[in-house]
Amino acid sequence: MKAQVLTAETGPAGLELTDVPDPQAAAGQVLVDIKSCGICFPDLLMSQGKYQLKVPTPFTPGTEVAGVVREAPEGSPFQAGDKVLVASVVGGFAEQIAVAPEQLLPLPEGLGFDEGAAMGINYQTALFALKVRAQTAPGEVVGVLGAAGGVGTASIMVAKAMGAKVIAIVHRKGAEELLRGAGADEVVQLEDGWGAKLREVAPEGVDVMIDPSGGDVFDEALRQVAPDGRYVVVGFAAGGIPSVKLNRVLFRNIAVVGAAWGEYVRTHPGVPELLHDELAEMIADGLRPQVNVTYSLEELPKALTDLAEGRILGKAVVKIAD
Repeated sequence: MKAQVLTAETGPAGLELTDVPDPQAAAGQVLVDIKSCGICFPDLLMSQGKYQLKVPTPFTPGTEVAGVVREAPEGSPFQAGDKVLVASVVGGFAEQIAVAPEQLLPLPEGLGFDEGAAMGINYQTALFALKVRAQTAPGEVVGVLGAAGGVGTASIMVAKAMGAKVIAIVHRKGAEELLRGAGADEVVQLEDGWGAKLREVAPEGVDVMIDPSGGDVFDEALRQVAPDGRYVVVGFAAGGIPSVKLNRVLFRNIAVVGAAWGEYVRTHPGVPELLHDELAEMIADGLRPQVNVTYSLEELPKALTDLAEGRILGKAVVKIAD
């Protein structure tokens, strides 16, 4: 089969499209024909050797798979022909993958494979951050930093499905149409004085701030959280890890909470299925994961380079098979 193999942790340039042996399902494993694989920051970080999970090279990255079961063991909850999502961790940028049944979830009814691959980490992270960590209530105001990225657009859509008012906060130009299409009620551009502009549309501040970016905007973003609000740290896509000035947290009764989805799954293995069921209900009610750009398997190095350099608005997916 064809696979993108990382031969050196030098970033996207370390990937090589090559022929590798077809995977053989071990006892109890499910073999899946891959149709699409989402592109996310863990893939980029793995290619650079910067991710917390260290995988010896050579290996095939790819964490957000959508495909069709080819073979399943007797007694498995899945059978040949089932359309599935796979939390693959690695191995997704290839034509087939063998995984444990626990890594599979059913593809929600009505979704295509590209949309399924776009769900992956982003939508579960968004629901985990908004519901489990922030306990967002209908009618609350949610601010989303890094709103034009994959986690950002997912957070907008999930927050709207939960009944929140959503303010998208973005530094990239030309993203307003995409953000409003995802459901943002207001769009605030990250530039000088952006906090004052946010207060024009949310005079009391936001009840929940979702931050997948970190970096230099943290201090000002924390000021925009209303008393009794929650600031949810999802990641550090901007590169910098900020520090918290606790006097602001104390005197305004703000909670700063972490939403490390991967680590939570490690210690709470039953949660992905529960959140997936809730996301499936949202999809049945009209939520559609956005796919904003697609690449071929051959183009994966370019896709990860585009992600690293901020050229992807929304969510990108690698199409592997029809």
